[in-house]
Amino acid sequence: MSGGIADFSITDATQQDWQQALLAYPEANFLQSWRWTAFYEARGNTVLRRIVRQGTEVVAMWSGIVQDARRGRYLEIAGGPLLDWKHQALADVVLRDIAQQGKHHHCVFVRVRPQLHETPDNETLFVDSLQRLSHRVRRSPMHLHAEHTNILDITSDEETLLAGMRRQTRYEVRRSARRDVVVTSRPAAGNITTFYDMQADTAQRQGFVPPSRSFLETYAETFGDALQLYTAEKDGVILNAALVIIDGPEAVYHEAASVPQARKEPGAYGLLWQAIQDAKAAGAKRFNFWGIAYTSDPNHRYAGVTTFKRGFGGQDVSFIPAYDIILSRPKYLKNWIVETTRKKRRKL
Repeated sequence: MSGGIADFSITDATQQDWQQALLAYPEANFLQSWRWTAFYEARGNTVLRRIVRQGTEVVAMWSGIVQDARRGRYLEIAGGPLLDWKHQALADVVLRDIAQQGKHHHCVFVRVRPQLHETPDNETLFVDSLQRLSHRVRRSPMHLHAEHTNILDITSDEETLLAGMRRQTRYEVRRSARRDVVVTSRPAAGNITTFYDMQADTAQRQGFVPPSRSFLETYAETFGDALQLYTAEKDGVILNAALVIIDGPEAVYHEAASVPQARKEPGAYGLLWQAIQDAKAAGAKRFNFWGIAYTSDPNHRYAGVTTFKRGFGGQDVSFIPAYDIILSRPKYLKNWIVETTRKKRRKL
């Protein structure tokens, strides 16, 4: 692809244009979906959806959410922008547009985490692009939406998927059926109270801050049938619950909850196996377990759940970490201090 800056045009996207253009980027997931920004728009956030064309061809796209935090307003772009990063002129145009939009909306900084696998070459490519835009760039003190995750290719048949699991995981999946654990799914919309109550209890036991009821309700309403509530039940008691996005080429195990009795039963294994089967039947190519520890430190907040997720046979995937384009240096310093302290406190 060739072309100078003058060859590109940038417009706000319609829903039809966005969804059509997104098909050209199979690496994208729900973070760059129309639904994700529509969800935040319904919660009162300003959202941006931009398409870059060269002539009539779409060559890049990005969506972002303006977040109003006490530490400072910022523009968040997770899983994007989507483009060929080797095309320097295009990368320059896209990043300039992102920075301009951040300034227009009076943001202190822009946080960007592209859907690029973390390799030395990719990070150099991305950081060089940022530094051509501005010297006021630094690595973000906080992660942005599962930079480290585990992803399972689900294009194989079910027997092959079972064979690829860790032996103990495969045993627990089969034991779930023998123990008469019943796994069901239904659209999360209209059923979110079940999940909210269980996750609130889980959060209290495990020491994290869960999403609010209104957050989950709007999330479920916006995603519709693409967001499924899975439950694992035994003897009339719901042991485990999860919110799973099944939409397009990637399914995502996004939120989970359990009750104390769940430790004695393999419900979580049966639940995930059913979700994987359903995602495969719906045409998904991969299953994202959404968030693992980036270190083997047993004290990491995600250490236990990381072992559980890896048991299903997926591959660890790390994306380029988030970087911040600093638009107001004095105000950004306050944000940096707050987030650095928060990261240490949360053992992330």
